[in-house]
Amino acid sequence: MKKIVSLVLALCMLLSLVTVASAEEKVVINVWRKTFNLPQPDQAQVKKVEDSINAYIGDKINVEIRLTDMSGEYEDQAKLALANNEIDLLWTASWESIIGTNDLVPANAVKDITDLLPGTALYGSMSEGQWEATKYNGRNYFIPVYKDNVEGYNFMFRKAVVDELGWDITSVKTLADLEPMLLQAKEAGLKYPFLTQKTAMFYRWNIDKFDFFTADASTNFFAVDRETNEVVNVLATPAYVDFCKLMGSWGEQGIIHEDDWTKVTTDTTTQSQDWAVSWWTDIPVNAEANARYGQEVVMQPATARYAHSTSALGSCYAIASHCDDVKAKACIDFMGLLYTDSTLADMYTFGIEGEDFEYTQEEGQTIKHVTQHSELYNHSMWESASATVVTPLSNEPDNKADLYDAFNGGANTSCAAGFRFDKTPVEAEYAACQALFDQYGFVLENGGVPADAVEDYIAQYQADLDAAGFQTVLAEFQNQYNAWKAQ
Repeated sequence: MKKIVSLVLALCMLLSLVTVASAEEKVVINVWRKTFNLPQPDQAQVKKVEDSINAYIGDKINVEIRLTDMSGEYEDQAKLALANNEIDLLWTASWESIIGTNDLVPANAVKDITDLLPGTALYGSMSEGQWEATKYNGRNYFIPVYKDNVEGYNFMFRKAVVDELGWDITSVKTLADLEPMLLQAKEAGLKYPFLTQKTAMFYRWNIDKFDFFTADASTNFFAVDRETNEVVNVLATPAYVDFCKLMGSWGEQGIIHEDDWTKVTTDTTTQSQDWAVSWWTDIPVNAEANARYGQEVVMQPATARYAHSTSALGSCYAIASHCDDVKAKACIDFMGLLYTDSTLADMYTFGIEGEDFEYTQEEGQTIKHVTQHSELYNHSMWESASATVVTPLSNEPDNKADLYDAFNGGANTSCAAGFRFDKTPVEAEYAACQALFDQYGFVLENGGVPADAVEDYIAQYQADLDAAGFQTVLAEFQNQYNAWKAQ
């Protein structure tokens, strides 16, 4: 009997050790993401989503996540958390400030995962071309969200305003064509006839003329002229002067509100009824904007679409450089499941079924769709997971994934596609030039400088840039681009 008791106790101890070991196998990763659809996510609901995700993935991968979700302060807080090794996996983008893709690689803040990707579910979740398109210096640092991985822009109109004022939006071919409509909107009492979304807009409205290969509005004074295939100083072009004069005129007329150039507008101003016309990044299913902004909008093309060096990095994830290979593999395992498992992708994007969203299937639909209704947790596919796995919204077509494949395949390939600038030789000068953008470029491009003062303002901008080393940086851009073309 004593032997039996001893054996039972030994087995219990062994089972306990195995249980502890199993629990210890779970690698905890800190995941940070930004929310665009809410003024601020509800932290209690974020924790419920985190718990639900962990319960779902528990028997699939040896990973647990700790989810941080925030809105306006995301960039500053994420930069600080990265410096303190408090982030393992984070969302970023080529166009983001402070923690954008062009900031993270030079700062050695993100991990080279090239050798960890092959053979994983994550690597197999999208074509090799996507991985090639998102390389830096021939290496993989980023995990692209498979979405609209080309770049083009639309004029976006609130449909209620279009209907009320009887506009024919198909007549709008250029920015200048908007002016009579914007004056009408002002007369109708709208606070923001033309809402720039506090975004420097020259970059977006002029991609038919230039490839802004830095993918950074704060250095949009460097670009490749598509006609000549040469690197140019954009500030010296008639296109820049004309654009800033138009914006300045609109500012003077009150059809661009000072809230945009003083950065008072927020990411959720587009959800209000205070504006008439704004901008939208063209995607295969533009009806997604209706759900994002909580109202019906209509689009008119403003530019063509281009595949270029950073277009596939318009939304992506990165693994922090402090992660060892074990933790990095856990991040890759989680992302591999996120990009291939529709249940997980929906949970991560939309939240908890029955609380944050519902599955519906209306007449004529061959698959289930999603209706979002939460003010606590609310995300979109483009900043969450692959278009091939996230369930379409109720106002999106059944074949959404196929439309994305066709959309990406139908773009123009930029003359500068594949070129990435290495700013290391001129890093100090580049940063000094970039720092001048908020003082000059942002205000110019958002209508904060009267039209008749624009040329003098640009001249002062250029003088200060030159004093900061602009011509040295421009020459380095030109030398690197010419060497790349000669390969």
